[in-house]
Amino acid sequence: MSGSWLTALPSIAVALAAVLLPGILIRLAGWNVRDVLPWLLVPAMSVTVLAVASNVAHFVRLPWSPLPVALVAVLIAAVAFVVRRMLRAGEVVSVRPAHAVGMTVALAVSALAIGVQLVVAFGRPDAISQTLDNIVHLNAIKLATDTADASAVQIGATSDIPFYPNGWHSIVALVQLLTGAPIPVAVTAGNIVIGAVVWPFSAAALAWAVFRRPLAVVFAALLATGFGAFPLLLLDFGVLYPNFAGYALIGAALAGVWPLVQASGWRERVRPFLLLLLISVGVGISHPNALLGVFALAVPAVVLLLVPFARAERTRGRFLALALVAGGLLVIGYAVWTFARTNYDMSRWGPWQTASQAVGEALTLAPRQFPMTLVLALLLAVGAVVIARRPARLPAAGPFLAALVLFVLCSGAVVANPIREFLANPWYNDPYRLAALLPIAAIPLVTLGALAVSDGLRAGLGRLPGASAWAPVAAVAVVTALAASVAVGQNVRATIVQTQGQYALRADANVLSEDELDVLTRLDETTPPDAVIVGSPLTGASLAYAIGDRTVTERHVFGTRTPDEQYLTENLRDIDSDPEVCEAVRAVGATYVLDFGDRTVNGNDGSAYTGLEDLEPSARLVLVDSEGPDAKLFRIEGCS
Repeated sequence: MSGSWLTALPSIAVALAAVLLPGILIRLAGWNVRDVLPWLLVPAMSVTVLAVASNVAHFVRLPWSPLPVALVAVLIAAVAFVVRRMLRAGEVVSVRPAHAVGMTVALAVSALAIGVQLVVAFGRPDAISQTLDNIVHLNAIKLATDTADASAVQIGATSDIPFYPNGWHSIVALVQLLTGAPIPVAVTAGNIVIGAVVWPFSAAALAWAVFRRPLAVVFAALLATGFGAFPLLLLDFGVLYPNFAGYALIGAALAGVWPLVQASGWRERVRPFLLLLLISVGVGISHPNALLGVFALAVPAVVLLLVPFARAERTRGRFLALALVAGGLLVIGYAVWTFARTNYDMSRWGPWQTASQAVGEALTLAPRQFPMTLVLALLLAVGAVVIARRPARLPAAGPFLAALVLFVLCSGAVVANPIREFLANPWYNDPYRLAALLPIAAIPLVTLGALAVSDGLRAGLGRLPGASAWAPVAAVAVVTALAASVAVGQNVRATIVQTQGQYALRADANVLSEDELDVLTRLDETTPPDAVIVGSPLTGASLAYAIGDRTVTERHVFGTRTPDEQYLTENLRDIDSDPEVCEAVRAVGATYVLDFGDRTVNGNDGSAYTGLEDLEPSARLVLVDSEGPDAKLFRIEGCS
């Protein structure tokens, strides 16, 4: 495995093409080339195409490759073209060329800044997240590439469940299949592109939908670089790759809400509705609770957007219509939240703090006691002041109000709180997942704050003698510099440092030590291609599949075992004295065993795998390879 970032460039390029090309095709087919919002939604449309195509390919028996991606993209583009022609809806003329250049530069700077943040956080392109869930994610990518099937069904097969959200896996598996890069490198490339491209484009799209100003796009793209809670937190904790991919799309989905609600007449609402539906499909396939996040953040905005409609004529009919919409959304929400429950054992995450502390963290955009970035906190406050003075801007605060309530309940209320249990259960009652919603929901507010500061500074400078020519440029330059500064703010820097610890290769690493990784990377030299390896997934030994390209008996910590597999994990060390061990070896087809000692991921109970610990060489357990005191590979002999 290589630590040079140059080796990752082809994988990053392929991932970038994957999240741009399908969406560009759909965008050009469905909208006037001058229309701004669809350009900003290109990555979101592409991710949806990839997620849908991977599942369609499974059911029509096409191998996962660019072919099903192209077919789905062409089909959606054709629908977009036909709808455009049939409705002949009015096109939104875009901005002046200079403004278009400014927005493009801001997005490029944002992508570069977040890309550098992630490179620093990961350390090496082949570094893996030393977290429990990463075991299943890496092995799921390996299974997907081995079978050329990245569908939700196949990804679920890694951990013996019928369905697993696969938007993230579709991207990474395609990158690996097209480049042949090691799976950790493909994972890194996919994560960099999702974090540095999909996320800031989504944030910029939301800002454009809310404010329809080029400066809003510039400020939102730059401000998106300054949050530790997203995307970094989900790449640190968990690791929550499916949530990470789904959350990166939430802003894009919310961007579809504003034109849908604000349109007049059904003809003008058809395309926004179809666009919102398209992106929501991608969000849902990436992770269902990300789709719930879209609903939760959108409902307050929708109601607040409709209030002026009801107040415009103050008729009973208009207020009734508003009440029906609000009531309908609440009923739908109650039904969805009732259905989308997570099981008891997986949703016992407790609060971090008191409710008042949670409010403070939310209002400073610095959850988990990370230091705040002052610029972001001040811009959020300025945005709130603007709304207080201009209530017409209140819909911009709708998503943040919803995210604040969810975060405060989950991180600041006791486990027994029934409101907490009802509202936060679809997120496993996990404060981390709800903390990551705060930056996404805050984008309209902090962007509004930046716009207000820019407008105010421009007005103030304009009063100076002879300032009419340079005041606008100076005001924009100052606020743009402030917005760009958040990329190196305290909040994101502290999160990078914490994330580095999760990707570091150390002797006491949570999943794989350097010695253990060395043994896995030598498996192509020490074992034949048809080797079947027994090992405790709790020690990281099951990553012999993803990293060593060898079959393992267990691909995930929570996978199911046959009685023979269970007998081996409990008794293999007694192979010389217990004849039943050889019977189990023959039944399983095991040919090798990895002994990575008794240190387990997250300190989980490893008593079910004591038969694989502290193995000694013998006539039936032949030591083939070792590194350091605890990483050993044995060949099983004499059981044929």
